[in-house]
Amino acid sequence: MSPQLRNVRARQIVTALERDGFQRTHQTGSHTTYRRGDRKVMVPVHSPGATIPVGTIARIVADAGWTDDDLRRLRLVK
Repeated sequence: MSPQLRNVRARQIVTALERDGFQRTHQTGSHTTYRRGDRKVMVPVHSPGATIPVGTIARIVADAGWTDDDLRRLRLVK
């Protein structure tokens, strides 16, 4: 995983998911669920401007099925 993902904020993840075709399906408390086909991604949005922990970002990237090329295309890394 790219070191640049250490400073990703919740709003950046949400924007990238929506840009990649994921749609918000529901929210329970501060956790929002996005779906695209058979993929399901849960994003903690405690504060949209807060940085997401590295382990959580890794799980979101895996759940979304994103590759390094996808991360560059979605502008999460350079």
